[in-house]
Amino acid sequence: MASRLGAEYPIDIETTSKPHAEYRTDEWADTELPCAPAIMIGEEVVAEGSDVTEEKVVAEIRKQLGMPLLEPEKKGILGRLFDR
Repeated sequence: MASRLGAEYPIDIETTSKPHAEYRTDEWADTELPCAPAIMIGEEVVAEGSDVTEEKVVAEIRKQLGMPLLEPEKKGILGRLFDR
C-alpha cells in the first residue's frame, strides 16, 4: 500500500522495522514514536497497534496535502450485505 500511495501522492515514505522487543525498551519510549504496527502522517499518528484501511490513510494524506477528500465509494447490494 505504501509504495502505491507514494507514487500517487507527492509524499516521502519512511519505513522503520525493528524486532518486537526493541519497541518495548526505554530508549524507544524516549523517542515518543508509536509502537509497531503504526502509521504516522507528518506528526499525526493515524493508527497504532491495529489495522487501518487504505481509505483512512488516503483521507489523512489528502488532508495533510490540503486536497479535498474523495467521495466515498458507493456500495452495491452485495457490498452492503457482505460489508465490502
